[in-house]
Amino acid sequence: MYDFIDAIPAAGSIINALAIIAGSMIGLIIQRRLPERITMVAFQVIGLFVLALGMQMTFQGKNILVVILSLLVGTIIGEWIELEEKLQNGLKKMRTRMIERGFQFGGDHLVEGFLTAFLLFCMGSMAILGAFEEGVGKPPNLLLVKSMMDFVSSIALASTLGIGVLFSAIPLFIYQGGLTLGAFCLNGFISDIMIDEITAVGGVMLLGLAFSILNLKQFKVFNMIPSLLLVVVFSLFL
Repeated sequence: MYDFIDAIPAAGSIINALAIIAGSMIGLIIQRRLPERITMVAFQVIGLFVLALGMQMTFQGKNILVVILSLLVGTIIGEWIELEEKLQNGLKKMRTRMIERGFQFGGDHLVEGFLTAFLLFCMGSMAILGAFEEGVGKPPNLLLVKSMMDFVSSIALASTLGIGVLFSAIPLFIYQGGLTLGAFCLNGFISDIMIDEITAVGGVMLLGLAFSILNLKQFKVFNMIPSLLLVVVFSLFL
């Protein structure tokens, strides 16, 4: 099995993305059979889970200055170039085109579904470590385990949040595949401490997303995405 996987670049990320697509399709089919009150309760549970996971990830950071600076500068950049507005417009256009072609399962939480799935599937340490594991030439054991977990999670998420969860497979592949390629090129350059800071920044983003899902406070979480790049830079100098 590993001989076949080793022959394909970023095979772990490809399998992970396909698992999310398959799980999302199952979730979308289930969604059409769920009463609205069940969907609302599940939506609240997902919000609480995202909140708990965000807190856990945030506390993995070792250098609070790196985390704060990355989030502050990254969010300002994201707000300046209006990342979230561009994402919303792009997803809405995609949803409209799919509805025109006969797909009627976009749901009212398209952006929330995309962001929730993207952050949950991509910001955990397993995604980072798994991509690095494959990048340094080892079998993608972590990503294969993660694929099974994401398959189950995507069923639950898509049944509640809609087709935005399926679309998250695209940035997941780009993100994890990019990390795998980066690890291959920079083997030994990325430290465990840097991984902890990236995870912490992702945790704060999840907290903001959880507050939005639970309707406690609306945050433009996607505008924080540049923070994930800046945390790598700041980790090298602070």
